[in-house]
Amino acid sequence: MIISSWNINSVRIRTENIEKYLDKIDPDIIMFQEIKCEDDKFPNDFFEKKNYNCYVFGQKSYNGVAIISKKKLSNIDKSFKDPNKQSRLIAADIQIAGKLVKLICIYLPNGNPVNTDKYPYKLKWLNNFINFIKKEIDNYDGIIIGGDFNIIPNSNDVGNPEDWENDALYRLEIRKEFRKILNLGFKDSFRLFNTEDKQYTFWDYTQGSWQRNKGLRIDHFLITDSICSKIKNVEIDMFTRGLNKPSDHSPIRVNF
Repeated sequence: MIISSWNINSVRIRTENIEKYLDKIDPDIIMFQEIKCEDDKFPNDFFEKKNYNCYVFGQKSYNGVAIISKKKLSNIDKSFKDPNKQSRLIAADIQIAGKLVKLICIYLPNGNPVNTDKYPYKLKWLNNFINFIKKEIDNYDGIIIGGDFNIIPNSNDVGNPEDWENDALYRLEIRKEFRKILNLGFKDSFRLFNTEDKQYTFWDYTQGSWQRNKGLRIDHFLITDSICSKIKNVEIDMFTRGLNKPSDHSPIRVNF
């Protein structure tokens, strides 16, 4: 089984790139963030022609998350209490090697600028999310959280960490919240297989960031210890960032 996560930065204008990704990787499931459309504007026909089922939690112009899957999913969950009532989390139940697993797709708030109400919103969101996970974790054999976390976990996940110390993506307070999630029994799955520095999932559109590999690792798969043994590999599909009119994020992919 292949599960991918991709901040697509507007799904309707990236279908050509999505098609190239589907043709090359052939994932069983993709979780999208920042789809930037309401449910009825989501390109269901495009995915259905590719034999995917669509589960969408959209929002006009901003945010929005979706899961597309070759197999029909059950227990679609949009119940997370977002402090600002935004569409940033959708979940579903899947089976992996006979285990009942909750698959959670998230688009965590950016939090910048830190001197505005965007930063307290991010902290509140994280607090609500940790409580959400605590309530769910005993109901499943495993949990997979994938998405755009807008969190740089460690100094080796950005080229110049000293410049990011007061940024909402890297503030110590935010990284501690990330570790609180890990301490519930999760692993940062990418780092189980990839230990080198300068491996990124996001490159800004400006300042030649992609060409200079001046990026950030902010898209993650956090997976409970109970199913980590089922993982074969975790990879970043960087080729998508070099396509025409790309998202500023590349997909991250877990191979079970």
